[in-house]
Amino acid sequence: MKIKNNLILLAFLAVANIACAQNFRVGDKAPNIILSSPEGKEISLTDLEGKIVLIDFWASWCGPCRMENPAVVRSWNEYKDKTFKAGKGYEVFSVSLDNNGDRWKQAIKQDNLMWQNHVSDLKGWQSAAAQVYGVNSIPTNFLIDGKGVILAVGLRGEALQTTLKSLVKGQAAETTEAFGLEKKSWWKRLFAKKD
Repeated sequence: MKIKNNLILLAFLAVANIACAQNFRVGDKAPNIILSSPEGKEISLTDLEGKIVLIDFWASWCGPCRMENPAVVRSWNEYKDKTFKAGKGYEVFSVSLDNNGDRWKQAIKQDNLMWQNHVSDLKGWQSAAAQVYGVNSIPTNFLIDGKGVILAVGLRGEALQTTLKSLVKGQAAETTEAFGLEKKSWWKRLFAKKD
């Protein structure tokens, strides 16, 4: 009985932690992020309006983030020039929770993060973007459509690939059925036929 109660408590805490992890959910409008690039130029998330965007929170010192980076690179290489049902093209908007600019730049180079949209305020966990989005663990990401609406949260590895594939214009609907997404109203609106 004690083990069962402990398991229930652990499950509750895990769900509570996930619920507190982000301030925004699927279907919400993603708030704008304006931070500096490694070169000191301000970059705004709204500059990517019209595209599918993965807002990827990570850091050079984060082992799991660095292990996930090859999947993000693969997604960018494969989908950057695709036309989607809810956006034209795909971009990654990398938000670093680093404190050290040199390590951040070195990790971008080492991990072959070739896209242009790297931002940070170099405040670590006190990052303005992390605070607004409620990020308390990394890697964390938000996939948004061309209008800035959050389509998915926390996509990793094959889940990211599969989701992007399902969003490509002309992609068969069976991908959504495989995930049970056809029952979700936001997903129905995304794939609704327009006359």
